[in-house]
Amino acid sequence: MSEMTEKLRVDKWLWHARFFKTRTLAAAQVKAGVLRINGIVSKKPASTVSPADVLTFAQGDHIRVIQIDALGIRRGPAPEAQALYTDLSPPEPKTQNKPPKNPGFDGKGRPSKKDRRTLDLSKARYLE
Repeated sequence: MSEMTEKLRVDKWLWHARFFKTRTLAAAQVKAGVLRINGIVSKKPASTVSPADVLTFAQGDHIRVIQIDALGIRRGPAPEAQALYTDLSPPEPKTQNKPPKNPGFDGKGRPSKKDRRTLDLSKARYLE
């Protein structure tokens, strides 16, 4: 029992590593059941993690696979936070479709209803 393994709450580690802006947001993601620790779904923010654990979770529309290298003592600057983990996720695919440009109105002022409908239609086609 003289050997103590370092452990930290998963919500606190996610906040230290700057994946979430607040610890409350990190805890909410864990409670939602979208976080896996070593492949096992965790719904408790008080679940403990230690170095060499692998976390899998969704962040926006991207799936993150993170290996914990160290436990943080504090929520420091970004370079310090990036030293806490290794990112194992595949690179994000480049989007080939670019959003439509805003239409130019050539100094006419506000767009008319017809211009607005045309703009909305072009946005809808882009999102399909």
